[in-house]
Amino acid sequence: MNEGLVSFLPLVFLFFVFYFLIIRPQQNQAKQHKQMISALQKGDKIVTSGGIFGEIVKVEDDFIKLRIADESIIKLDKTFVLKKIEKESTNQDPKPNKKEDKK
Repeated sequence: MNEGLVSFLPLVFLFFVFYFLIIRPQQNQAKQHKQMISALQKGDKIVTSGGIFGEIVKVEDDFIKLRIADESIIKLDKTFVLKKIEKESTNQDPKPNKKEDKK
């Protein structure tokens, strides 16, 4: 009986390793992606999983309308949104003037 339990322990250990290194991080990432998709709104800039950059024009239940050029609007399934592009900060230091460095 005891030998059977000892031979079963490596399998249990392997399960815990897979859970904490693979399964749990994937679940957290999926949860964050779902929250990001549910928080999308008009005016947000996004990148699709196909690599298309655009600005959201309208948010529907399962789809969004995305402006990819001045006159081009496409309808996209929300699940294909890869990430939201954060707006750039306005208090960044300007680039130093190279002419002043040569003095």
